Amino acid sequence: MAGTETTTAAAGERGGPDGRGDLASVEAGLDALDAVQVKRVPITHTLLHKVLPPVVAVLLVLAVWKLLVLAEVTDDYKLPDPSAVWRSLRGLWLQGTLGGIVWTSVSRGLLGFLAALALGTPLGLLVARVKVVRSALGPILSGLQSLPSVAWVPAAVIWLGITDAAMYAVILLGAVPSIANGLVSGIDQVPPLYLRAGRTIGATGVRGAWHVLLPAALPGYISGLKQGWAFSWRSLMAAELIASSPDLGLGLGQYLENARTDSDMPGVLLGIALILVVGIAIDLIIFSPLERRVLRNRGLLAGAR
Repeated sequence: MAGTETTTAAAGERGGPDGRGDLASVEAGLDALDAVQVKRVPITHTLLHKVLPPVVAVLLVLAVWKLLVLAEVTDDYKLPDPSAVWRSLRGLWLQGTLGGIVWTSVSRGLLGFLAALALGTPLGLLVARVKVVRSALGPILSGLQSLPSVAWVPAAVIWLGITDAAMYAVILLGAVPSIANGLVSGIDQVPPLYLRAGRTIGATGVRGAWHVLLPAALPGYISGLKQGWAFSWRSLMAAELIASSPDLGLGLGQYLENARTDSDMPGVLLGIALILVVGIAIDLIIFSPLERRVLRNRGLLAGAR
C-alpha cells in the first residue's frame, strides 16, 4: 500500500498520466507570476509616447498664442508676440545673466527643501506613531498645509528682515507640513503584519522605523516629497516676489517683479515660463524617476512602459 502511494506521488511529480500535472512546472509558473518582468523600452517608443506629446502640446499653445496676437484680441502691451518673449530670453542669455537668475532661485529652493525634509521626516514619524502627538499636531499640520504660503511672507520679513533667512523660513513653513502629512499617510497604509514581523525579528524603535516603517511607507512618502517640493517652489516664488531686495540677488521671483514694475510684459511672461519650466524639470529629473523606481521594485509598474 505504501509502495503504491509512493509510486503515485512520484508519477504526479513527473507529470504522469494521472492528470495532476508537473508540480515543479506549477511552482515555476507561480514564481514567474510573482517576478517583475522588466523589459527594455525601445527609444522610438519613448520618443513617440513620452517626448512627442508634451512637445506637440507646447507647439499648440504657441500656435494659439500667435493666432490671438494676429487677431488683435487685445493690445500688444497686454499680449505680446511670442517672438518678443524669445527676444527677452535671448537678451538675458547674451548678457550672461540667465543662468545666474535661475540658479539663485533653484539653489535656494533645493536647500530649503532639504531642510524641510530633515524636519518633516522625523515630525511625520512622531505624528504617525505617537497618539498624543497625533492628536495635538495632526490638525495643525493639516491646517498649515492648506494655508497659502504667501501668508507667511509678511511675518517672516518682520521677524527676520528681508534676508535669505526669511526666504528659508517661508519655504520651511510651506513644505514641512506636506512632507510630514505624506509620511503619515504612507505609514497609515502599512499593513499591521509588517510591523508585527519587524517586532518579531527585533526591529523596534529607531531600527523598526528605519528598516520597516519607512521602506513600507515609501510610495506615500515620495508623494509627500513631490508635494513638498511643489510647496517649496511656490513658497520661494511668493517670498521673492514680495520681499525683494538687491542684497538677496536676482532670482526668478525678483526678475518677475522687476518686469512688472517696468511694465515689461514679455519679461513677465518669460519669468512665468522660466518658473514653470524649472518646477517641471526638477520633478522630471528627481522625483518622477525615484517614484517609478520604487513602484517598479514593488512590482507595480511591471506592465508599464
